[in-house]
Amino acid sequence: MSWFNKNKMIEQDYDNEEITGGTAEDAAFAESNEFTDASERVKGDGKTKSPEVVRLENELKDERARREAAEAKLVGVQAKFDEIKTQMERETAEMRQRLMKTLEDRAKQGQFNFLITLLPVLDNLNLAIDHAERDTSFENLVGGIKGTARSFEQALTNVGVEAVPATGTEFNPELHEAVDMVEANPGDDGKITAEYSRGYKFGDKLLRPARVQVGKALAQTAGE
Repeated sequence: MSWFNKNKMIEQDYDNEEITGGTAEDAAFAESNEFTDASERVKGDGKTKSPEVVRLENELKDERARREAAEAKLVGVQAKFDEIKTQMERETAEMRQRLMKTLEDRAKQGQFNFLITLLPVLDNLNLAIDHAERDTSFENLVGGIKGTARSFEQALTNVGVEAVPATGTEFNPELHEAVDMVEANPGDDGKITAEYSRGYKFGDKLLRPARVQVGKALAQTAGE
């Protein structure tokens, strides 16, 4: 082979190496460098967070902070509710006690007033006994008893007790109790002809009905 041809072959081999990327050693070196770069990229990805990951972590942190703040606020609201509830229960108990005391005081005052009204009755009764002991006449005894009865009725009136109307009025089963019946004129049919014991009302309530006698007209015959 001539020198010219040999040089030509060397140039062609050099050109082929440039086209194919170099020799096998160069290819192996390049492959090693690529592996090293990839390994560095992997290591870098493990240490450096992407913007999306950073954004999600920040949102999670904000959400956790909002949740903790809401829980703290809820605890405060519950504590305030318990405080108000306790205060209302205490005030309700105190109000109930005051109301019970007021009702008891009114009841005692009513009893007190009633006892005051009975004292004159006792005075009249003692006077009647005293007069009866000094004067044994029947008239004085009856007068003393009548005076005592009138004073007692007045005492009942002072505390709101009223007598139930009876003799001469129409029989009312809600106010009267019929003990017996007697023959009467047609005009007195259903009317009270006598009173055995007086009935009394206290306001709208019936203390006891009046025990009475009721007139009943006889049915007339057809010929009459």
